[in-house]
Amino acid sequence: MAIYWYPSLASMAAILLSSLLLPYSVEAITRHYTFNITYKNITRLCNTRSVVTVNGKFPGPRLVAREGDQVLVKVVNQVSYNITIHWHGIRQLTSGWADGPAYVTQCPIKTGQSYTYNFTITGQRGTLLWHAHISWLRSSVYGPIIILPKRNESYPFRKPYKEFPILFGEWFNVDPEAIIAQALQTGAGPNVSDAYTINGLPGPLYNCSSKDTFKLKVKPGKTYLLRLINAALNDELFFSIANHTLTVVEADAIYVKPFDADTLLISPGQTTNVLLKTKPASPSAIFFMSARPYFTGRGSIDNSTTAAILEYSHPSNSSRKVPLFKPTLPPINATGFVANFTRKFRSLANAKFPANVPQTVDRKFFFTVGLGTNPCPANTTCQGPTNTTKFSASINNVSFALPSVALLQSYFFGMSNGVFTSDFPQNPPVTFNYTGTPPNNTNVSNGTKALILRFNTSVELVLQGTSILGAESHPLHLHGFNFFVVGQGFGNYDPNKDPANFNLIDPIERNTAGVPAGGWIAIRFLADNPGVWFMHCHLDVHTSWGLRMAWVVLDGPQPNQKLQPPPSDLPSC
Repeated sequence: MAIYWYPSLASMAAILLSSLLLPYSVEAITRHYTFNITYKNITRLCNTRSVVTVNGKFPGPRLVAREGDQVLVKVVNQVSYNITIHWHGIRQLTSGWADGPAYVTQCPIKTGQSYTYNFTITGQRGTLLWHAHISWLRSSVYGPIIILPKRNESYPFRKPYKEFPILFGEWFNVDPEAIIAQALQTGAGPNVSDAYTINGLPGPLYNCSSKDTFKLKVKPGKTYLLRLINAALNDELFFSIANHTLTVVEADAIYVKPFDADTLLISPGQTTNVLLKTKPASPSAIFFMSARPYFTGRGSIDNSTTAAILEYSHPSNSSRKVPLFKPTLPPINATGFVANFTRKFRSLANAKFPANVPQTVDRKFFFTVGLGTNPCPANTTCQGPTNTTKFSASINNVSFALPSVALLQSYFFGMSNGVFTSDFPQNPPVTFNYTGTPPNNTNVSNGTKALILRFNTSVELVLQGTSILGAESHPLHLHGFNFFVVGQGFGNYDPNKDPANFNLIDPIERNTAGVPAGGWIAIRFLADNPGVWFMHCHLDVHTSWGLRMAWVVLDGPQPNQKLQPPPSDLPSC
């Protein structure tokens, strides 16, 4: 006897719901990674030292995911230093426990312990980076984050033939942890790196380094996507490929209106995707891909050039010597070039990739950023700007002191008393000619202060550089958010005249932007991500000196607008 089944309304609804969910569940997956923090002996410039690495690699491994994927990274600490990892530029929507800055969103992972970072990539695609976020360990603990578009979605430009990550870094012949420890003790500027690197290799322009050269082998008549990442500790870098023009198509995992450039500037923490269109036929030549620093300050700097080689495929019988072409990079202090270059960046601002610039502002802030001094301890001499002072750095004259427990933990559990205060100044405590003659008193205050924002507050923040101890550029990175750079200029910001020139239509959207040397930028963002979020200069020496602060964004009313509880394996201090 045949038996017939007629689905109930409830079961029909369940079937329909599962069919609606099926495409998404197939598309978005969970990706698992294990990062073992280990020592590895690495030789560069004929100098071998024990280097902190991830999985024995320098630079570290690629983290690859698609937009919408959940990512789980188990970090196992097998070195004598405490460690944390920051997923630079990932929005971390309600998942601030996975952001990574030590003593801000988490206590560090101690030797022999592990912690699993758990986050979902929401509404982002492109190139970002991951790196250690404690002391100077990111000098060797860093790698690329490659976020592919969702399946069946394409780039808003022609699909490239191949893609390559190009990571800029620094090499130190001695342990960078010893360098910053000595500098903080003496009050002096730290010793500079011994070389810059491209994909971990200094290249042929340094002594004892010709074999340590990265080669990018290409075919003629093809278009390549280069994912450029500046992971250098303390230096903004110019980059160029001899006799080739690059087309900029993305910055900080945000598509931009494409523009051509022979030379680029990339600040630490910034990423830039470019299209390289190779020549139609293999030239009888090889080409340097070179990077060197941009710097306007008064201190010392590693003023050297790293180079990699762009090499076309040649017929196998081509063994004769070929000419080598080198690019001409701007002078070290080419601030005019930098300003013109940064102004070229514009968001796509189309229907699919809109630029959701806050058109109205709930709260306005004015922050000065720059160097300063701290007095030497009693009965001692220092090696700072004078023998009675140490180098320091501050935002609104507050040099931020990291607490001994994590800010996010103390905030979440209502135990912030004695950890931080919520009275970070909204304006400079003293008004002066910020980019003119510095004041006689350059001492800064010290404290652990934060600013509180209600959920969904629209913020306008003017970041004003100062000329105290020299005017220099400060690449400011905001955790947990992207922001729109709506204005920039040189000299002192004029609140009566400058807002009239703000771009509220298609400004560039970034997570890291340079405050110009002797100038200012204005940014806007929507505080739609609850938690405690670090903002700091991405020159690690300035971060170490205190050029950093924290925003506290309160929970919103809806469940998906509240900070999730901490994971069970969150490290303790």
